[in-house]
Amino acid sequence: MKKRSKKYRQAIQLIDKKKIYSIEEAVSLLKKMPTYNFDQSVDVVAYLNVDTKKSEQQIRGTTVLPHGLGKTKRVAVFCLGESELQAKEAGADFVGGKDLIDKVAAGWLEFDCAVATPEMMRELSRLGKILGPRGLMPSPKTGTVTKDVATAIKELKAGKIEFKADKQNGVAVSVGKISFPPEKLVENIKVFASALKSCRPASVKGEFIKAAALSTTMSPGIKIAL
Repeated sequence: MKKRSKKYRQAIQLIDKKKIYSIEEAVSLLKKMPTYNFDQSVDVVAYLNVDTKKSEQQIRGTTVLPHGLGKTKRVAVFCLGESELQAKEAGADFVGGKDLIDKVAAGWLEFDCAVATPEMMRELSRLGKILGPRGLMPSPKTGTVTKDVATAIKELKAGKIEFKADKQNGVAVSVGKISFPPEKLVENIKVFASALKSCRPASVKGEFIKAAALSTTMSPGIKIAL
């Protein structure tokens, strides 16, 4: 059995395991837990009543958190010509065409998210095995393959997140930092919950979100009602 730290044991004593907390109650509880010498992420995990083996029940979406994630994302943009100037003016950290693709192919991955114009996708496809497993591959479904690179960059910088149900029907996202004021964390969580609910397939019967939990990087999970 894994030995838990003293702080973890103190945190778990604050939680009623039989209770499902409101978002506001859970955030308040996280704020009372022992602190660490770094700003922990606040994370939500939701388990869905779907069958991801069915194409119409594969859950994937995006939303912009109103208060961001507490860190500035480094955005790489794969584009050419006039789009390069637009990307730089919009605040992209790295911009390029084949040169940038070659750099990534050689092992460079110093960015948090990527945007590409449609004409770059044929060249970019050779990076699928590198970017795909890391969740960095641009996709039309998430708005990161687009001719409007400026809007895509601004949304990512503002706190746009992507979410996707895994093989166990779970969706996990970060919704901010523990240093955020409680009301900002609550609003971020509610915006994510709304975006997740909007992805409910018409074929799903009964409750869509079976269970959900809120935690920080180092804390136990708190059951919440989304």
